[in-house]
Amino acid sequence: MTSTAYAWQLTRDLDAFLARAGDFLRAGPVRHTVPLTVTDALRRRGMDGYGDEPPLFGVLERDGAVRGTFFRTPPYRLNLTAVDERDADALAALLADVDTALPGAMAEPDTAGAFAEAWRRRTGATAVRVRSERLYRLVDLTAPGPVPAGRARVASGADRELLARWYRDFADAIGGSAQRDGGAWADDRISHGGVSLWEAPDGTPLAMAGATPPVAGQVRVGPVYTPASLRGRGYAGAVTAEVSRAARAAGAQEVLLFADLADPTSTGLYRRIGYRPVADFAAYDFTGGREGGGAADGSRGGR
Repeated sequence: MTSTAYAWQLTRDLDAFLARAGDFLRAGPVRHTVPLTVTDALRRRGMDGYGDEPPLFGVLERDGAVRGTFFRTPPYRLNLTAVDERDADALAALLADVDTALPGAMAEPDTAGAFAEAWRRRTGATAVRVRSERLYRLVDLTAPGPVPAGRARVASGADRELLARWYRDFADAIGGSAQRDGGAWADDRISHGGVSLWEAPDGTPLAMAGATPPVAGQVRVGPVYTPASLRGRGYAGAVTAEVSRAARAAGAQEVLLFADLADPTSTGLYRRIGYRPVADFAAYDFTGGREGGGAADGSRGGR
């Protein structure tokens, strides 16, 4: 790792990053669900799992202890754990010299806002808050009622084309861009049973809900998607409840999901199922400045 005067250390070596930051991330697996699941995915899929350019990782150390981390899987946004304004500014100063194509950042709101302002000040980029999400954890699972006719089943290789199409449709529906090739995403999820379908009694798929592999005792549900013509019939709630139940049954200590705060339908649904708020997160996009921003990532659910 490369040391800096600001106590931030950068590396492109995943093993080196986890050797320094792994205990810190696992000590708070709920708030750190995204770095935990993304680094797990990089281990499973390889370092090119999100793009051709190698990921960049960072660890903030002070007084012999880790105080924060970040990762970036180009071409997507920086993902930053909670740090104070001073440390956000120090990171912006460092990255302004090594990552001029940074397209945006996502973190808890105070951290995201501090980093976005520091990036604007140091690079001249325009920083715009484009998304607000809330992280939820499952407390008491309650099946939404009435449960629609049909059943949930784990998707298989025979569902590959459907999953790939729905993954792309999901990204379009939330106003983002698909983080990966749809077929590659489907293959990965199928390989570990990471997506379930709600199907009609005749076997027609109606909705899907994904789930990450367990890491540090936590599983994150997502993406959840129902085609527009089939919404409002309870399919998303039914399949989300089943995926959540299966995660608990498999031993997950925490079952988590993110919801877009601009979508009261989904946030209301998740609360009815038994999810309760943990923390909010904000996403900023950067444009202009020293170099135009790249493509911003979509929802965390697709990670």
